[in-house]
Amino acid sequence: MSATPLGELLVDAARRLAAVSDTPHLDAEVLLAAALARSRSHLRAWPERVAEPEQVARFAAWLARRLTGEPVAYLLGRREFWSLELAVTPDTLIPRPETELLVALALERSPADRPFAFADLGTGSGAIALALAKERPRARIVATDRSPAALAVARRNAMRLNLANVEFREGDWCDPLAGERFAVIASNPPYVAAGDPRWLAGELRFEPPAALVAGADGLAAIRAIVAQAPDFLLPGGWLLLEHGYDQGEAVPELLRERGFVEASDHRDAAGLSRASCGCWPG
Repeated sequence: MSATPLGELLVDAARRLAAVSDTPHLDAEVLLAAALARSRSHLRAWPERVAEPEQVARFAAWLARRLTGEPVAYLLGRREFWSLELAVTPDTLIPRPETELLVALALERSPADRPFAFADLGTGSGAIALALAKERPRARIVATDRSPAALAVARRNAMRLNLANVEFREGDWCDPLAGERFAVIASNPPYVAAGDPRWLAGELRFEPPAALVAGADGLAAIRAIVAQAPDFLLPGGWLLLEHGYDQGEAVPELLRERGFVEASDHRDAAGLSRASCGCWPG
């Protein structure tokens, strides 16, 4: 097996991965490039080259795990988000491109020329908080999570990226914010309904259920955040929530019922309902 050219390794791996992945060739390239500690362009430029036996063994081990459905991000222990390379573990959700919409919405509501306070609830790997910290170095950012293991990952990401304007606090949703008020509060909370079979199938079954599932209708966490957030928002402050594609009417209605104004739903790059915003009146 060690004498097999890289191009043939890729073709065979992509063929096998087609049964479990929507992007089999990409997965094969990413895993083989990581096994070789090379770029994906190296594989394309030198398909006739042969890997060292230990590199092939590493690739084969990752491939076997990927064939069970385990996400590539957990295999490699990293995922890119907002041009930041973040460490991820099974204690954290895998940051997804659609969550970058929440960062964009936060940036639209965050001044670049003066300090302001921002909170990220249920930070996981720290993706949202760290992306905002990168773009708004004058901001004071508090990131909360009830999982000590997730917070440990987020803290390591902040240290490695040298982003010092984020403070990580353990606790449920707004509880660690006691006595403070923020210009923007954002969250990508769990929003999958307990009876939805999607979280028991595919890659989602490898991710922490507590970060995915939120009650019978998937709105339990969002209801809790909407109820709590006004006590921690400045007048004119914003609450930004990621949610499921089928919750684009329910979440703005929850915001309006709580007293938020300018409640709106926003779509991701795929055209799916993905985030809602509300302003706490001044």
